[in-house]
Amino acid sequence: MTLTPPSDQTVLGLETSCDETAAAVVRLDADGRAEVLSSVVGSQIAAHAPFGGVVPEIAARAHVESIEAIAEAALVQAGLGYGDLTGVAATAGPGLVGGVMVGLSFGKAVALARGLPLVAVNHLEGHAVSARLGADIPYPFLLLLVSGGHCQLLSVEGVGACRRLGSTIDDAAGEAFDKIAKALGLPYPGGPALERLAEGGDASAYVLPRMLLGRKDCDFSFSGLKTAAARLAEGATTEGRRRDLAAAVQAAIAGQLAEKTARAMDLYAREHAGAGGLRFVVAGGVAANGAVRAELEAVARSRGFGFAAPPLAYCTDNAAMIALAGAERLALGLSDPLDAVARPRWPLDAAAAAAAPTHKAGRKGAKA
Repeated sequence: MTLTPPSDQTVLGLETSCDETAAAVVRLDADGRAEVLSSVVGSQIAAHAPFGGVVPEIAARAHVESIEAIAEAALVQAGLGYGDLTGVAATAGPGLVGGVMVGLSFGKAVALARGLPLVAVNHLEGHAVSARLGADIPYPFLLLLVSGGHCQLLSVEGVGACRRLGSTIDDAAGEAFDKIAKALGLPYPGGPALERLAEGGDASAYVLPRMLLGRKDCDFSFSGLKTAAARLAEGATTEGRRRDLAAAVQAAIAGQLAEKTARAMDLYAREHAGAGGLRFVVAGGVAANGAVRAELEAVARSRGFGFAAPPLAYCTDNAAMIALAGAERLALGLSDPLDAVARPRWPLDAAAAAAAPTHKAGRKGAKA
């Protein structure tokens, strides 16, 4: 749907795609500058920790119980009421569809009751714009989106204009971090726990497999690394050995991310020759890992790219990025009808996903 937008956008964002119930208010001015007026995240870590991972049914029920209070808290923190909003944006996928339905349904209710336009936001597009919450990062830019469920390299040309350059053919980097952390007996969430354990470890103490060495594309693979590290974890019985293995895993994941990103940078630079400054953005939960950031920043510097990452608060799932993605669409006069559907899968580059799927459909359907 297309509408005539006001000069400024003040948008309530809602995020419920996994195990955080989040709401935020973001203001986007006529010059494209974003200001986060509030950001509230209700964590469910305690509810899922006994199971070592997210339980979809528990997550969905928790979203139902807390979404209204979280949204109200975001408005109070912003010093605004529903009447001050120009729109509402809610994650419509991809994610755990039970949770997605909660936030999207609440967003629809607000839009209907207040006569506001609704934007059904792709969660991945939220991550794609998340670095723009903390800095002036104009389009276009090269993006590495790396999280617990996603790992892909994208050329981001503008609002909603993303072209896939590479993707994981099996597991995401964040999933590898979490599963290996679990094999090491670390608490949930595993990624941050593994990073802490890796401090002071000797990454050279273990030799881990390097995947897809014979391929010259920009795709990733972490399944073999995950399996090998999980087996090695069985014999890492001392604190020192566990620390070394954690360091080796972290170095291996950061190394593969850097290697494939360097390849994508070379391709992107050729395609954008003469177009001005080259910009690289890393976003998603794994972007909070210090070793990963350091490797990627070094690669960007070596290839003449400016480096940017979201503030740490906006690396993991949050609603400020959803509000900004919605505000950017509303500024272009774009909104969605109230019958917008919740999607468990929703690729940013639909054409690439259809023409060259990285995962074949199976008993559980395509992962991407």
